[in-house]
Amino acid sequence: MTLTRTTCPYCGVGCGVLAGADGTIKGDPAHPANFGRLCSKGAALGETTDLDGRLLRPMVNGKTTDWDSALDLVAAKFSAAIAEYGPESVAFYASGQLLTEDYYVANKLMKGFIGAANIDTNSRLCMASSVAGHKRAFGTDTVPGTYEDLEQADLIVLVGSNLAWCHPVLYQRIAAAKESRPDLQVVNVDPRRTATTDLADLHLQIAPDGDIALFNGLLAHLANTGALDASFTAAHVNGMAETIAAARLSDPADTGLPQEDLTRFFDLFARTDKVVTVYSQGVNQSSCGTDKVNAILNCHLATGRIGRAGCGPFSVTGQPNAMGGREVGGLANMLANHLEIENADHRAAVQDFWDSPTICTKSGLKAVDLFQACADGKIKALWVMSTNPAVSLPDADSVAEAIARVPFVVTSDIIEKTDTNAIADVLLPAAGWGEKDGTVTNSERRISRQRAFLKTPGDARPDWRIISDVAARMGFGNAFAYQSPADIFAEYVALDTALSATPRDLDLSIFADVDYAEMIPTQWPRNAHRFFADGQFYHPDGKARMIAVTSPQLSKPRFALNTGRNRDQWHTMTRTGKSQRLSAHLAEPYVEIHPADAIALGAGAGTIIRVESPNGSALLRAFITDRGPRGQLFAPMHWTRQRAKRGTINSVTSAVVDPVSGQPALKSGAVTAQVYRAAWYGFLACRHQPLPQTPYAAVAPTATGWQVELAARKTPADWEAEAKTLAGLPSAETSIQTDLASGTTRIALIQGGVIEALLFVAPRPVVLARNAIISVIGTQTPPLAALAGRNAANRPDPGATVCACFNVGRNTLMTAIAAGANSVAALGGATCAGTNCGSCKPELKSLITGASMPMAAE
Repeated sequence: MTLTRTTCPYCGVGCGVLAGADGTIKGDPAHPANFGRLCSKGAALGETTDLDGRLLRPMVNGKTTDWDSALDLVAAKFSAAIAEYGPESVAFYASGQLLTEDYYVANKLMKGFIGAANIDTNSRLCMASSVAGHKRAFGTDTVPGTYEDLEQADLIVLVGSNLAWCHPVLYQRIAAAKESRPDLQVVNVDPRRTATTDLADLHLQIAPDGDIALFNGLLAHLANTGALDASFTAAHVNGMAETIAAARLSDPADTGLPQEDLTRFFDLFARTDKVVTVYSQGVNQSSCGTDKVNAILNCHLATGRIGRAGCGPFSVTGQPNAMGGREVGGLANMLANHLEIENADHRAAVQDFWDSPTICTKSGLKAVDLFQACADGKIKALWVMSTNPAVSLPDADSVAEAIARVPFVVTSDIIEKTDTNAIADVLLPAAGWGEKDGTVTNSERRISRQRAFLKTPGDARPDWRIISDVAARMGFGNAFAYQSPADIFAEYVALDTALSATPRDLDLSIFADVDYAEMIPTQWPRNAHRFFADGQFYHPDGKARMIAVTSPQLSKPRFALNTGRNRDQWHTMTRTGKSQRLSAHLAEPYVEIHPADAIALGAGAGTIIRVESPNGSALLRAFITDRGPRGQLFAPMHWTRQRAKRGTINSVTSAVVDPVSGQPALKSGAVTAQVYRAAWYGFLACRHQPLPQTPYAAVAPTATGWQVELAARKTPADWEAEAKTLAGLPSAETSIQTDLASGTTRIALIQGGVIEALLFVAPRPVVLARNAIISVIGTQTPPLAALAGRNAANRPDPGATVCACFNVGRNTLMTAIAAGANSVAALGGATCAGTNCGSCKPELKSLITGASMPMAAE
């Protein structure tokens, strides 16, 4: 089988992948981002390219149609809205999952031909505060760091960044560097103790939004102890005096940290020359996210720790092509090729190059404002590309209602049934990863190719072509007559060349004569170039700016909600949710709650918690853990209404945004929490995908079909009928076991002698060997044996999955530990756990030390 060299479609690390049409997936040892490493999600890519649930034909109002009819309708509706209400009445909402070529064409159509800037992207939820902070400090959106800096640094400060779960390959690069150089120090700044904390020499368990107070305190300490670089700042930095004065006003108590931890951190930073500060969503997703970014940048500028190997601030992006989108103007307040919408010369230069009839003259609506405009009736036609805003945006229930109010909604997607598609008028089938060609840019500005190795299924088309076809029908055919993504990339590079006299950081000249088909991963402006090494920045005077920032007034609600990601899932699980291996680690929506808070609420292990705000509520399984302090809850953002009827955490989050960047604050919202008083809990394993209607229902794939965790307040009058309804098997034979003393019921549903489904219900959270139950689905196991709920004597229950790469369960690991595997390396040798991506190593260590970390219920 020929393997194709391509790039992973998940996080911003941008790992190289060798992929085959037979499902073979390997890390590319030649790719400089990962050198052959892959995380659990990347390693499971081969399990996610099937056609189950794929959108394969254009659909209008729920009925399939042909491409010409669908495209004619889209073009006509957008054109009519523009003619009647003006260009500001239409909008695109795009995605960091798009390839750069897709992004470029969408922005060209909206900003240069429709003439408005109402195109924003889910990258607004990810790194908009970093973009704004960079522009304020540097004069342009420049990410100065490289991954090699992580291996050359003597101190790495990880701020609001759970690398072990969200950027595992970078975490492994740091872990390897620390193993080879034990003097390398790691500081983890995070309200929670996460898997990343395992690597840290110092964990600063900061109060939510205490980051400005922390870095202002650091800056004041550097100034007070003579640790600033006076010669660098005098020559290359403005605004230092007022910034330091503002920093001295911050109250260290706002960090929530003991003085001894602050002193240790400040002294460590001050005496270490090579410092890299890596930050991610814990910084960006805040109502003061841009100020947080600048507080970090201030400390690096004041000490000259930028523009040198092993030094600098480093924003790591959450999505595979958030950087590529930034390059081509993917945000509503940006123009193509790092130019400014508000700059008349920039607008004229782009319009001239595009030979376009118009050009946007002001910034468009940012994501949250865009959907508020939908709710207010200002948007008459909306096109959502490769994302699911009805789940992923804050106050998601209101967003779904807003989309439903838009007179005409079109989506282009690979999956037919999503929460957003359910309220769209037109669905356009897009090509997915493995089926389309283009480029992506990773967090260190490295452009890599994504290449097709699978046949495009059904009538699916790449996004750039769909957009171009609509543009042609709107009368702009000559400007969108691309024959391939190579044509688009060449135009993108040519635009950069035409603008070469305009001072910018973006320089694509290295790609001017590139062989697109054979393009190798290449960093712009050129490999080994180091930004700011000459002390020159992109403000008109060539100097950087330190920005005076002040700590916010911190509220202390009874419960503050922090949201984020799981190790083995991605966004709204369109892709990762197909893999039973990835779903086995944490198979249902959950909320981490401190033991003392759980006691106060009356919550026990496996209890369902109702988390609520004025926006909405979610039902989540309680994981009782001391990883976070009292009063702080954490819930992952992945579950949609398709997978967990009431498990969508963004139904709870608020649409509060940073006033500079427009990025939503998703890390510290005030909520209430109470126990959901379920009358019964259940576990269902079945062969075919069920459609449960119980208040709490979380669906996940298994090796033999599907599993569902269930709970409800009302007990059914007839459990046999309920089981048939839950499993969708009205004519199945049944075998029932009831224990009146314990209140438990077990039901097997059989057809043709085959176990089609098993349902276990109890008045308390169901404790069973779930793997054993799942394994008998689709077999001719006698019903009494199937209902035993445990493995046969010759098949030990592996327990809840810990290592997704090799499907190693907790019980298997505990057996190996009991047999003498008393180190992570020894566990790897005995079970293979932790020997691939390494993301589970912190959990392996916790098992060895006897600590507990949240895992799937057993």
